[in-house]
Amino acid sequence: MAALALLGGVGIGWGVARIGHAAATPARSTVAQAQSPIQSVPQINGSGSANSINVQAIANQVSPTVVDVNTVMAAGGQAAGTGMVLTSTGEVLTNNHVVHGASSIQVTLAGQTTTHSAHVIGVNVSADVALIQVDGVSGLPTVTLANSSTLTVGEAVVALGNALGQGGAPSVTQGQVTALDQSITAGTGGANPEQLTGLIQTDASISPGDSGGPLVNASGQVVGMITAGATQGRRQTSTTVGFAIASNSALAVVNQIRAGDTSSGVLIGLPGYIGVQVRNLDSATAAQLGLSATSGALVMGTVPGSPAELAGLSRYAVITAINGNSIASADALGPAIQAFKPGQRIQVTWVDQNGGTHTATLTLVPGPAA
Repeated sequence: MAALALLGGVGIGWGVARIGHAAATPARSTVAQAQSPIQSVPQINGSGSANSINVQAIANQVSPTVVDVNTVMAAGGQAAGTGMVLTSTGEVLTNNHVVHGASSIQVTLAGQTTTHSAHVIGVNVSADVALIQVDGVSGLPTVTLANSSTLTVGEAVVALGNALGQGGAPSVTQGQVTALDQSITAGTGGANPEQLTGLIQTDASISPGDSGGPLVNASGQVVGMITAGATQGRRQTSTTVGFAIASNSALAVVNQIRAGDTSSGVLIGLPGYIGVQVRNLDSATAAQLGLSATSGALVMGTVPGSPAELAGLSRYAVITAINGNSIASADALGPAIQAFKPGQRIQVTWVDQNGGTHTATLTLVPGPAA
């Protein structure tokens, strides 16, 4: 397994800043009955170099299966990415970071201008894979997922996506596979970085908004899902050092979700939510704010009407435990809460700026996507 030095990866969803607070209505979620697994097909080896493939023919074949994914974030703002249709009834594969933190999800199908609401079926945060369901659709064309284990360096590929979140027909770029089995550290904006492994590296140009889009071979078969672009200390609008999750890896997660298998980091449906925005607490910040706690999840704000606000949690409180289990950082808080479903009750312990320690029982509500 090759690890990247000096280069960091940045997730390539496209964020659009906006003034005000997004509506806190969570993206709807249902836990479907277990479905039969989706199967990949043997990869048809592309012929020739990247210069000899018929890019327009590939675009005509694959574009009808590519969708735009637009989200409203629970913390405010909007974002855009890409997805690919896996089933005729509207199951769509995308990156988790495309829907992460979304309070609502809208999908625009190929060739349409109207949007459809969508909801999260399940995600694997650490694998950066999400499966969403477009509501009220049928008869959709679907991608063909190839067995990515036979992919080779130098093989011609084409990348399709919602570049720069502009919508409409997907952007189409061509290149080749430049490396396999790559490992990167990827992050988007202020999100916690993820360690991603087993990635395909390509020199096909990719841009913010392409996340979740297909990387296809010369026969139009999906061999990867566009996920990250390399940066050197500054966000780029496009890059020719891109990374994709291998189709075999993405499909394995999809089939776990469809089977309702919550092992290996899979979360089904929307997580439980208490309604706080938090950051890691370090000793310097604790001293500056006069806090008695030196570790934990520092509350920077609460969502109006949320369980956290109703329980009395306020700005600069420090959450130190969930159900009596220590919380050492903001990074640990999400998984501790996401282990429970909406409607379940948890005990939250926190320290306020006056040094008082409090414990309250909160009933979780449906949260934004994990």
